[in-house]
Amino acid sequence: MIELKPIPKERAILIALSTGEFTKGQIEEHLDELELLTDTAGAETVFKVLQEKSKPDPAYFIGKGKAEEIAQLIELNNIQLVIFDDDLNPTQVRNLEKLFERKILDRSGLILDIFASHAKTREAKTQIELAQLQYLLPRLTRAWTHLSKQYGGIGTKGPGETQIETDRRIIRARISKLKENLKKIESQQLTKSSGRKDFITATLVGYTNAGKSTLMNRLTNSDLLAEDKLFATLDSTTRALTLAKGKNILVSDTVGFIRKLPHHLVASFKSTLNVVKDADIILHVIDISNEYFEEHIKVVDDTLEELNSQKKTQIKIFNKVDNLKDKSKIDFVTQNFPESIIISAERGININNLKNILLNLYEKYFVEEEIFIPHEKSKVISMIHELSDVIQIKYHDETTQIKYRTSAVNNNLIKKILIEEKVLEQK
Repeated sequence: MIELKPIPKERAILIALSTGEFTKGQIEEHLDELELLTDTAGAETVFKVLQEKSKPDPAYFIGKGKAEEIAQLIELNNIQLVIFDDDLNPTQVRNLEKLFERKILDRSGLILDIFASHAKTREAKTQIELAQLQYLLPRLTRAWTHLSKQYGGIGTKGPGETQIETDRRIIRARISKLKENLKKIESQQLTKSSGRKDFITATLVGYTNAGKSTLMNRLTNSDLLAEDKLFATLDSTTRALTLAKGKNILVSDTVGFIRKLPHHLVASFKSTLNVVKDADIILHVIDISNEYFEEHIKVVDDTLEELNSQKKTQIKIFNKVDNLKDKSKIDFVTQNFPESIIISAERGININNLKNILLNLYEKYFVEEEIFIPHEKSKVISMIHELSDVIQIKYHDETTQIKYRTSAVNNNLIKKILIEEKVLEQK
């Protein structure tokens, strides 16, 4: 019998810089989140360091003196990995690697590494590889040779295993190829989504770990992965939600947003995030039990703005009310977010009220009409079939009676064509 020994976790030190932009409590919460990210990536946090400085040091980010102190701490405590809560420039990475003689990761690199380990579909893997290569390209130095396959550990997944020592020209060629592949994937997604034009679509967005997948499962009786981990969901998933007899909408889940989300990642995940851009309704899920949920709301709103989706119909859904210790937050949310709803997706609290809100929106978006069309206007009848869901057809001596359901936008288009064809009179 062969005994399999567990691979020991890499020991990490986490470092954040406070420049006065955030309170000490907020920075500590950022460090706690970085610890969660580190744990998700498979490393163990041994120390957390908070350095106060008016602005980042151009050579060492935290200043040379503080960096030398940390170098001693690393040596004495067998630390293999140093993770910064902010992005480092190539010069800072090079200097810190030379001083620490350890792997250096910044927040973006860590998030990209987590995404690489969670990517399952061809689309997600392509998007991640593209984002990683764009991130690595300006950081290629000989100091990265420790990221070869023989070492393993976090910071080495995906293209990091094979591309670090690759010539920049080859990497640029690979980036170009990946972009072409993503264009093909995007065109395939457009073909799939074109069949959904007769349905109202809603997309779940929110800060990572806000409970989007749990809510998706609750609404649509699905069994999507819903873990208490950051970035449990990467690929968008769409399910049908029945609000009333004959009244259905399509609901999509998306990757969770997070503060300081790497720009390359947002750009690379454009095709996945198209479900946000194409949605009629944005369901913004917020963890009301998190002390800093207002900051999380801003992060999501800023990301929606980056996707040009900030003006869409949006419902703010405050989730995890069952985890709330300070009940005064309920009054705060009610007063400051009057159009919102407070729920527990886990326990099913207030889910029926959420469905009623969606049903009211559905009835605003979709209308039912009944019209009589002369038999000779066959092109008009064909057009109604294309632009609507025909519920019933009855044939009379001189006319065809059609009952149809369609979106308010398509109905206005149908009415315009009917007037042009003199089936209806101009009002």
